[in-house]
Amino acid sequence: MYDRCAEIIKKAGKVTAFTGAGISVESGIPPFRGDGGLWSTYDPSLLEINYFLRHPEESWKVIKEIFYEFFGKAKPNAAHGGLALMEEKGLLKAVITQNIDNLHQEAGSREVYEFHGTSQYLVCLGCSQRFHVSEVDLGVPVPACGGCGGLLKPDFVFFGEPIPAEAHARSIREAETADVFIMIGTTGEVAPASMIPHIAKRRGATIIEMNTEESNYTSLIADFFLCARATEAVTRLVEALGLLRGC
Repeated sequence: MYDRCAEIIKKAGKVTAFTGAGISVESGIPPFRGDGGLWSTYDPSLLEINYFLRHPEESWKVIKEIFYEFFGKAKPNAAHGGLALMEEKGLLKAVITQNIDNLHQEAGSREVYEFHGTSQYLVCLGCSQRFHVSEVDLGVPVPACGGCGGLLKPDFVFFGEPIPAEAHARSIREAETADVFIMIGTTGEVAPASMIPHIAKRRGATIIEMNTEESNYTSLIADFFLCARATEAVTRLVEALGLLRGC
């Protein structure tokens, strides 16, 4: 099946990848939902935008712990590296990711559309200025803008916030124009991101799903279901594509 997928990818005009929490699990980042997910340990309401605005100190305590102490130690794995290699060799146009961990970019991917934003930047809710996390003192209870003194918020989507317009539009455009759409580590439970693969399917793309178990997509839209961990599935695909350099 990997050989068949590889042949389809080689003949395709445009290949797009769509990644979810499952691709980063092997980097030590747990999913938010399900058994062992972060929401079984933390109260998700702390990342609800209105709660954050009313109680920024309480929210920031958890934000720092999850996204800048725990997630900050994660490194790209072979699945991230394999996608970066496919892009380098001209076999992958772009990655649409639901993740906010920046691991695709760290692995070398250049064309990455972050559907839910990124933890690598903070945005001022007063003047809208953006700061890279390295520019901000995270040791204070509530980080503030160095310009206007306004409240800083991580530049990813909180509950109650809309999807960033540019990332949303680019993701839809990629899905509409893809000949092959590779889904990795996503179950299709979170809207509106869950609709992106359906757009690709309706436009005639071949859907390749990589997951450890069947998802909401498997019986509905997947043409190929590669049942494996992300690192194993991507590595085997890279080998089938004849990309011999390690990833």
